[in-house]
Amino acid sequence: MQKFQTRFLEEADKFISELDSKTAKKIFYNIDLAEQTNDPKLFKKLQNEIWEFRTIFASLHIRLLAFWDKTDNIETLVFATHGFIKKVDKVPKNEIERAVRIKEQYFENKLKK
Repeated sequence: MQKFQTRFLEEADKFISELDSKTAKKIFYNIDLAEQTNDPKLFKKLQNEIWEFRTIFASLHIRLLAFWDKTDNIETLVFATHGFIKKVDKVPKNEIERAVRIKEQYFENKLKK
């Protein structure tokens, strides 16, 4: 059973479009799996309500940061903000801050509609 649906914001879309097709397929496969299971190897909470989709493929540690939007109470949506190739153990603080800024902008724009 699907626990949530994932949407990709502009920066996440752009990041995935710049990867080769096999890597992109693996990311979509893992996200699909994460939507149906509760596996912290695939989807894990970081901090400040920011989560990460985790993919390891061809020895690359690929991360897509994301946040939840439960404001409509209709479906549970997760929005991927942006992606990066992880080079160190911890997710860099600036990447989390970037995701928080994108999340804040998303909700500001949503309130204006």
